[in-house]
Amino acid sequence: MVIFDSKLNLPSSEELPCSDDAPVDNENQNFIPNFLLFLLEFIWAERQDWFFAVDMGVYHTTGINPLVPIVPDGFLSLGTSRRKPGNVSRNSYVLWEEDYIPPIFVLETVSQTPGGEYSSKMATYANLGVLYYVVYNPQYWKRSKHQPFEVYKLIDGQYQLQAGEPFWMPEIGLGIGRATSWSGGLEREVLYWYDEKGNRYFTPEELAEQERQKAEQERQRAEQEHHRAENAEQQLEALLAKLKASGIDTDTL
Repeated sequence: MVIFDSKLNLPSSEELPCSDDAPVDNENQNFIPNFLLFLLEFIWAERQDWFFAVDMGVYHTTGINPLVPIVPDGFLSLGTSRRKPGNVSRNSYVLWEEDYIPPIFVLETVSQTPGGEYSSKMATYANLGVLYYVVYNPQYWKRSKHQPFEVYKLIDGQYQLQAGEPFWMPEIGLGIGRATSWSGGLEREVLYWYDEKGNRYFTPEELAEQERQKAEQERQRAEQEHHRAENAEQQLEALLAKLKASGIDTDTL
């Protein structure tokens, strides 16, 4: 591992490319991390001490050249700010402008073309000090001889595969795991954030749909009660009519 002297005249984020411009070759590489980002913006709407990025270059001084970024599909940093001073958005994540705070969580989605998710990228993230490394591989996991969803934790400088899903990450205060989403009218498997008890965080769209379904169920129950009351009244009227036809004075009943 090469660590550059922080006193070197390193370029600013404005001078560095924001990513490696490598095109993605499947929808998941963009959709999955963006889904996690939008969900996190809802869960942590009141917090300002985090930053989540999708397909953004991370410039660091733990590699051979600080001008060559690593570009995760998605990453989360804690202890930094959602926006740069002056409410300015980031072009890239430059560690020497972020108090050398590395991402605490990195997500890689394996594509048709292997990208070193289980080898070179894993080594880079370990050197960088990324605590949790998640590899999502729903399509090519057999080819890679891995599982579709794997969580690695950095322990003594080495990544160790963790067990359990959803997997709770106490240092982050979130769990992560797979579930089916109906987002945008489409059914698909995505990654969700979870709470400590294993309860899934829902998107605003899903919560609105749950409320709609609840209201519809209440409407149907009220309608059924109305029908039952009408049927009971009709049955009573028929019984009274039958008694009257038999010569019984129903007014004395």
